[in-house]
Amino acid sequence: MSKYVKNLVSDDIKKRLQSVNDALLVNMVGMNSSSSYMLRKELRANKINILVVKNSLAARATAGTPLARLFDGVGGSAAICWGSEDIVALAKSITKILKSEKFPAFQPRGGVMDGEQISADQVAEVAKWPNRMEQLSLLLGQILSVGSRLNGQLIAVGGALASQIAERAKGDEEAATPEDAPPADAASGPECLPPTDLPPAEVPSADGASAT
Repeated sequence: MSKYVKNLVSDDIKKRLQSVNDALLVNMVGMNSSSSYMLRKELRANKINILVVKNSLAARATAGTPLARLFDGVGGSAAICWGSEDIVALAKSITKILKSEKFPAFQPRGGVMDGEQISADQVAEVAKWPNRMEQLSLLLGQILSVGSRLNGQLIAVGGALASQIAERAKGDEEAATPEDAPPADAASGPECLPPTDLPPAEVPSADGASAT
């Protein structure tokens, strides 16, 4: 392969992986065209891209990128897998295909996650992690749980406060009405009776003179 062609291939790989930060390496050596077609179809169904590359050219294309360590210690040809929701979902899909044993030659060889190289065994461990949607579901459950507990605490505090306010209001009403206050009809006692030492009223007589 001439230098010109190598540069074209390297530039093409670099262009395809321009916005990729995490990826896995898999082995496809030994797969026939029919198996390769079925595998690619299954990967596309999971929104996963796959690209068979020569390691030396791919290493040149990924130099200075988050995938720079993807080919450290890897020789020969390999296939790069990237896509899906995140690296965890990608690892889950690759591991699921591996366990199905539909493609015996298909094997994970490692990858790069957050700029760090991971081994094939670590890919299997990453596949056990919750993916993005599962993490959001767990987070939402925790938020709702905290909100429910907080709501219950606020209701309990509000009920206690309302009870205290009612007790205080009742006490204020009792304090405003003294028990030794005189009854309402106490004003009609002896002090309010008309005086009895007034002279008798004059009664007019039959001839118009006043009688005493």
